[in-house]
Amino acid sequence: MINLLKLSVGSDSMSDLARWQASAGAKGPDGAPRHVTRMWPRREAEILAGGSIYWVIRGAILCRQRIVRLDEVRRADGIPRCGIVLHPDLVPVVATPKRPFQGWRYLTAEDAPADAEGRQDEAPLPPALSVALAEIGVL
Repeated sequence: MINLLKLSVGSDSMSDLARWQASAGAKGPDGAPRHVTRMWPRREAEILAGGSIYWVIRGAILCRQRIVRLDEVRRADGIPRCGIVLHPDLVPVVATPKRPFQGWRYLTAEDAPADAEGRQDEAPLPPALSVALAEIGVL
């Protein structure tokens, strides 16, 4: 099993990401949230064996979503793209600092941050505070 790592561009928090994914522009024809990307992952079988997409928000990996499937998406330009169909639940993870990068990256299970156990009902910390605390080893 392998995961994907992706920047959530334009999101300042997990709630921003959740709001975007609830909008019509982020849903596929079946109503499930999806992220459309230009490249198709070569390690598709490993991703679909239980992988998640880990979201980097404001300099830290803050949450993940289980990847349900990969769909081909064709927009008006006719170019085939990969629609990463996601489970709607955002799962908070232990905040982990991450520098910006382009596109998506593979993330092994060993390198993925652990779920933030028992914190799903708590209000999330501001991303900048999460990053600062993770950098000094408190989170």
